[in-house]
Amino acid sequence: MSSALNVFKKPLKLFSTQPMTGYYRDGYCRTGPDDAGHHGVAGIVTDEFLDYSARQGNDLRAGAGLRGGCRWCLCTARWFEALEAYRNSELGPNGVPRVDLDATEDSVLKKIPLETLQNFAVKTNGVNGK
Repeated sequence: MSSALNVFKKPLKLFSTQPMTGYYRDGYCRTGPDDAGHHGVAGIVTDEFLDYSARQGNDLRAGAGLRGGCRWCLCTARWFEALEAYRNSELGPNGVPRVDLDATEDSVLKKIPLETLQNFAVKTNGVNGK
């Protein structure tokens, strides 16, 4: 179990075990000093986002076996890049992964305001969307 907190300062929720996600591959979107990419955003990826990420040099389909609908702990900077690309009309609204706020680590708030994350929040019922 993780001792990290989510954006609401409550215990971080387990995000996905299929696929097993997280920088530490424990199912939690928690970060640490050795996580240079800061994988704290609990995102549900879309095909549009996966295409975008591949164009940016990180092919999550080939590297992690992801497909649209997968739950993945995303790099905070990459999620924010997708948001900026959407704001600049370079991506459609489905290009920004929806976020499970209960599984997103509170450290993400140093780079992305809670209100912004809430605009892309999803309602979930548990691990792996079940």
